[in-house]
Amino acid sequence: MQKPPARTAAPGRVAYVNARLLDPASGLDAPGALLTEGAEIADLGPRLFAEGVPEGVETVDCGGACLAPGLVDMRVQLREPGEEHKETISSASRAAAVGGVTSMVALPNTDPIVDDVAGVEFVARRAREEKAVKVYTYGTVTRRCEGQELTEMGLLSAYGALGFTDGLKAVASAQVMRRALAYSRIFDTVILQHPEEPSLAGGTMNSGALATRLGLSGIPPQAEVIMVERDLRLVEMTGGRYHVGHVSTAAALEAIRGAKRRGLPVTCDTAPHYFTLNENAVGDYRTFAKVSPPLRCEEDRAAVAAALADGTIDAVASDHAPQDQDAKRLPFAHAEPGIVGLETLLALSLTPVHAGRISLLDLVACLTSRPAAILRGRSGLTRGWPADLVVFDHEKPWTIDPDRFKSKSKNSPFEGHMVQGRVLRTVVDGRAIFVA
Repeated sequence: MQKPPARTAAPGRVAYVNARLLDPASGLDAPGALLTEGAEIADLGPRLFAEGVPEGVETVDCGGACLAPGLVDMRVQLREPGEEHKETISSASRAAAVGGVTSMVALPNTDPIVDDVAGVEFVARRAREEKAVKVYTYGTVTRRCEGQELTEMGLLSAYGALGFTDGLKAVASAQVMRRALAYSRIFDTVILQHPEEPSLAGGTMNSGALATRLGLSGIPPQAEVIMVERDLRLVEMTGGRYHVGHVSTAAALEAIRGAKRRGLPVTCDTAPHYFTLNENAVGDYRTFAKVSPPLRCEEDRAAVAAALADGTIDAVASDHAPQDQDAKRLPFAHAEPGIVGLETLLALSLTPVHAGRISLLDLVACLTSRPAAILRGRSGLTRGWPADLVVFDHEKPWTIDPDRFKSKSKNSPFEGHMVQGRVLRTVVDGRAIFVA
């Protein structure tokens, strides 16, 4: 990720003591302390401040909680510009801070669409005005997300677009995707695909016995793997970097696993709801459980969880998609898809850690260093790097209550769920922007 614009003055020196230091980039998982000076990390280690914190240094006692790089959420819908009644950069930034997210990347499917320099600059300017979490954006692959004419990737990359995607629309044309991947190699950027074959994706939930019982049109899991397998052939042709967003099926994961074994430049992410919920969450037409791609059967959910544990899945993103009540309080077939996820990203992602399926350090990597690397950024507890940090108690239990969310929208199927893992402090460029 490019260096962010100048921000407000950071504090002087702050010592974080009595912490469990977690740094996936270096493999560090040990008790210790960390010192920030201004906007940067000045020092860290198990022996730091062994003889006490010097006078004049502000001290934060972490009480044995985890201290890690701030979360990097690589898939967020901010709704600004165009749908500010659902979410704004300001409200999403507050929600992100509560969730421990210090950097987030917005999808470009706003109104107007981010397919030109003005759109990229708008997001950057609004982020500077908020002076909270770091907000970046993708550009669209095609103009107006119409799937025909490519955007000016080189120019948009130069102005700060971190990658290219048509948001919730798949790039349906193989020729357009081939050209996009070829250009992505020239400009060292990444193409992010919404993995659904459009001609098979006209339904409202996962196809199967439950959809039949509810009388709802189904989206077969094959819609995902068909698009992924087509694109992997195009990656072989072009050598362009390719990323599959919110993977939800075992078949697609197996295709991605095979591509990685062949050395192709392929990465993927998923969202917490795809490894914590299955299609049964739809219940009797619960629109808060309607997402795109849809929640799948239990076998697919288990496959996503297994792929997260074995490293096939590179990153976990919130897939934050705020919707207001008018968009959700409709018959299931007409309701808009999406779940708010910024404030529950960490707690839900810790579910497989508490189940013993993945180590805490590996899970934190999926939320920090790995998504940053996909976007050519950096994330870690390293001297001289930005002091973007999160302090969290990974065992602290709490009950999800959407009414308490900072997000403007409350569309979460997790209301009343007990989770473990609470953010205690979020720090951006040395400044504490959230303290529990």
